[in-house]
Amino acid sequence: MTNFADERRTAAPLIRLHAVRKVFGAGRAAVTALDGVTLDFGAGTCTAVMGPSGSGKSTLLQCAAGLDRPSEGEIAIGQVRLDDLDENGLTRLRRERIGFVFQSFNLLPSLTAERNVALPLRLAGRRPERGRIREALAAVGLADRIRHRPSELSGGQRQRVAIARALITEPEVVFADEPTGALDSRTGQEVLTLLRSLVDDRGQTVVMVTHDPVAASYADRVVFLSDGRVAGEERDPAPRRVAERMTKLEERP
Repeated sequence: MTNFADERRTAAPLIRLHAVRKVFGAGRAAVTALDGVTLDFGAGTCTAVMGPSGSGKSTLLQCAAGLDRPSEGEIAIGQVRLDDLDENGLTRLRRERIGFVFQSFNLLPSLTAERNVALPLRLAGRRPERGRIREALAAVGLADRIRHRPSELSGGQRQRVAIARALITEPEVVFADEPTGALDSRTGQEVLTLLRSLVDDRGQTVVMVTHDPVAASYADRVVFLSDGRVAGEERDPAPRRVAERMTKLEERP
């Protein structure tokens, strides 16, 4: 199986943000969530985004993924500029080129694991192939859980279903928002190992928002935000160094 470690060092940007601002509200009630953020995310890499509460982490992810539009600035995935797309175009982009993994799993409780994974294909008007769906579940260690509903699965298993669902359309990038936030430490590490393997073994691109220094250590790079601005980054992160930088950011007045 191919290892993509060397390519990560010189990866071409897949996602580009330039001078991105996001303001919620107006007048005295206006809140600036992102304040002139310029960032690149390399293809075939895993990047963790960290920062104190209210620093703009989730807003950054939502704008980069086309879930929300910035107030100013430019965002591109590959050669496609998101501001050139109307709402239908953004919907197609998200269905065809982007995968999502959330803390709350976002599985439909009435559907089996197999049908939850098939859902993005159905929404895109594509006929799911049962063999392909089962392969996706087998790849995340759930070959024997295809007919189980979310209520019959553990938290870690539900997150694995969510990862299989995110990958079924073969997206260019997976955005993960606190993917281990609802899991215990052991199960969280299993999920992080799975996300890491997507990068190392498949050349997948992962952008992960997290508050956990241990989770961030699974990434190639950590980008730190503070007050909606980039406050530095850490390459080849270790949990202790990440925790120290987070402590300094949180101590800022």
